[in-house]
Amino acid sequence: MKASEFFALPASLARFAAFFPADVPPWEWLKRLGPALAAHKFEQPLPPVPAGVHVEGLVYLDPTVKLPHAATIIGPAWIGAHTEIRPGAYLRGNVIVGENCVLGHASEFKHCLLLNRVQAPHFNYVGDSILGNGAHLGAGVICSNVRLDQKSVTLHLPGGAMVDTGLKKFGAILGDRAEVGCNAVLQPGALLGPRALVMPLTAFAGFLPPATIAHHRQPPSTLPRRD
Repeated sequence: MKASEFFALPASLARFAAFFPADVPPWEWLKRLGPALAAHKFEQPLPPVPAGVHVEGLVYLDPTVKLPHAATIIGPAWIGAHTEIRPGAYLRGNVIVGENCVLGHASEFKHCLLLNRVQAPHFNYVGDSILGNGAHLGAGVICSNVRLDQKSVTLHLPGGAMVDTGLKKFGAILGDRAEVGCNAVLQPGALLGPRALVMPLTAFAGFLPPATIAHHRQPPSTLPRRD
């Protein structure tokens, strides 16, 4: 399983290309986020930042980034052109974001890579995860990144292969244009192929092939009121 089966690194992030080769498993990119940012020279001064936006550490903000009246950005972080950061967003280290993304209201981003046109607009948690070009998270989507037993995340791949990633913190991998519906939870190590879709309120684990829908349908029960 290769990263190229899920997404292509866009030209906007070409400066990091040496750290994110197409022929390695996509979860290997997570291990390279820190080194990629450590190798970057944060020489460009920050654009004007609203008083309510707290910036700490090594941070690059493209001059076209739209900033809210209040947010927290803790480096190292690199945020690309025309990306919108909404009120209450919390970025807390080892975050790389491409162009035309939305980092939403009351959403948290930690040790993650967002390629171009990613939308995580409302109440999302994106930790130790990679979101492909055009990926979209509905309101309240959580990328759970730690197993309850604290063991390293093991993947069950197509064909029956099992891989121990060696990562104790591993959220989700979303291929290009994958989508997750409102209030869904992606369990640690969830892999969504390009254009895969997880329906709202679904707790999904494992591998979802490209252009495939995951859903949990249970009709609601109804009772008459007794008052």
